[in-house]
Amino acid sequence: MSLHLGIDVGTSGVRTAVITPDGAIVSMARAPHLAQDPERIDARRWWEAVVACLGQQVACLAEAGHDPSAIGAIAVDATSGSMVLTDAACQPVSRALMYNSAGFEAEAARIAEHAPDPHITRGANSALARAMRLLAETGAETGAEAEAGAKTGAQPMHLMHQADYIAAMLTGRGGRSDHNNALKTGYDPETDDGTGAWPDWIGAVFPEALLPQVHAVATPLDRLAPAVADRFGLSPNAVVHAGTTDSIAAFFASAPLEPGVAVTSLGSTLAIKLLSARRIDDPAIGLYAHRVGDLWLTGGASNTGGAVLASFFSPEEIARLSEGIDPAAETGLDYYPLLRPGERFPINDPALPPRLTPRPGDDAAFLQGMFEGIARIEAQCYREIARRGGSYPSSLFTAGGGAANAVFTAIRARVLGLSPATPPHSEAAIGAAMLTLRG
Repeated sequence: MSLHLGIDVGTSGVRTAVITPDGAIVSMARAPHLAQDPERIDARRWWEAVVACLGQQVACLAEAGHDPSAIGAIAVDATSGSMVLTDAACQPVSRALMYNSAGFEAEAARIAEHAPDPHITRGANSALARAMRLLAETGAETGAEAEAGAKTGAQPMHLMHQADYIAAMLTGRGGRSDHNNALKTGYDPETDDGTGAWPDWIGAVFPEALLPQVHAVATPLDRLAPAVADRFGLSPNAVVHAGTTDSIAAFFASAPLEPGVAVTSLGSTLAIKLLSARRIDDPAIGLYAHRVGDLWLTGGASNTGGAVLASFFSPEEIARLSEGIDPAAETGLDYYPLLRPGERFPINDPALPPRLTPRPGDDAAFLQGMFEGIARIEAQCYREIARRGGSYPSSLFTAGGGAANAVFTAIRARVLGLSPATPPHSEAAIGAAMLTLRG
């Protein structure tokens, strides 16, 4: 029986999952990220964490009586917008920049000069702006220099998103990405001919020779590099597939791939995704659509969420106060819970202020008001999709820590008009393994 391996490179560490062809989970493992200088992140440490996790995963499989060489398909997911420049041998020639890095105003201004409609490449924290900064830091600023490779061993040859880099280390070959990771770097997954392409203007701000060849999610890319196969006792015939981002992999793990199915992630922030038969996006309000085969996964992320609750109450206090809340009774409080000014979706306003007053004397009422505020934001997210020609969710699954609070779930059900369900699995590593079943 062939097994399928998913590798999730998340914000806190690496997780792996091995599943059977029918989706049953065989084994999982995890390893933390190695310590990094936040100003000089080394992509090689991403790979070292993956190596540590794979070592644990192989050991777990062997202990359970499974031969690691039975793994026939592998896919990687990672944080969206994290990237590095490498040479032709896939060795980093720049520091890495993470998805939350910002401050690239000069690069954003250059993009705005050349892009007729910047869409998702706009802003001082865009992925394309990060790529431009990395290239400038290497000293290679033109496509001719990039192609010539004049500085042997230090000349950038590939722009790699985090998932691209790990896949390259697995196969020994760089220069490839997927629809989902490439989207926010400027790739259009649906051009007039029905395929996809980098925009015509991108060469004016970044060398086209460094851009990856982009494949549909789950496309078989290459066999595992022999050295990697030998190191872990894997089959050299195991195939690495084009991956995805961590949030989309989590969707694959959480919900069936059917139009109208939605997943809300209630972690430190709130993120929503809805599977649609048509492309629905509006960057002006922070709404983006990712291509998944013939379907589109549309959604966005709000700055509201559990981090706001945690700034007022501990987990124990939230659990205790929730016992005194009647989810069927409205507080009448009109909150927009944010930690600080600034919102991404469903309102794209970097100056939007938090709204958490008046605060009642009863802490349970205050907590309920924040629950209701988050639920209203969630509902507004889905309504914005519906206003743009999409559907309101036909079924809704919830991932993240907020799904465990029954009172919060009941309040969300009242505000949303449907009952959120908790999926049996929501780990991105499982979703990455599952997407290989589609390739």
